[in-house]
Amino acid sequence: MAVLINEQIKASEVSLTGLHGEQLGVVARDEALAMAISAGADLVCTSLMSSPPPCTLMAKGTGKAAMRKEAADRRAEDGRASGGGSREKVKELRFTAFIEDHDYETKLRQAEKLLLSGKPVLLNVKAAGAKEAAAAKSVLERLANDLKAAGVKDTGIQSGGKGSQVRLNPR
Repeated sequence: MAVLINEQIKASEVSLTGLHGEQLGVVARDEALAMAISAGADLVCTSLMSSPPPCTLMAKGTGKAAMRKEAADRRAEDGRASGGGSREKVKELRFTAFIEDHDYETKLRQAEKLLLSGKPVLLNVKAAGAKEAAAAKSVLERLANDLKAAGVKDTGIQSGGKGSQVRLNPR
């Protein structure tokens, strides 16, 4: 978020809020700057998304700090508000198309543990060439089948250039 202060503000008119939160209405930028100078304050533009842009008179030097704090609070609130959903971290487990049985069992236990703890899992099988692509798909089908009790497929098996993948969500 860009914070514009004093002369950085280029709009001819601004919607001005005073030092104590009082609404001063739409004022010419030059007049708002003069008011800021006479009050020993900064003219801080809080958003560029509206016309005229909303600006606030703030004590000298506190404009940028207040804006940084506000932006940080908003980001933190967004993170809490999402509560998971599409922003939730997905653990990715990688496999090869021709995986050994003991490696398969280890990864299967890892995926099951993650799913049972309520975390989604992205199973990714690396494949080079057409021969390995079929093997990669069969590994994913076997994994999805073995993990039925702990998770459900969020997506179908997606095959692409370098392999295949499927996302499982916890039950």
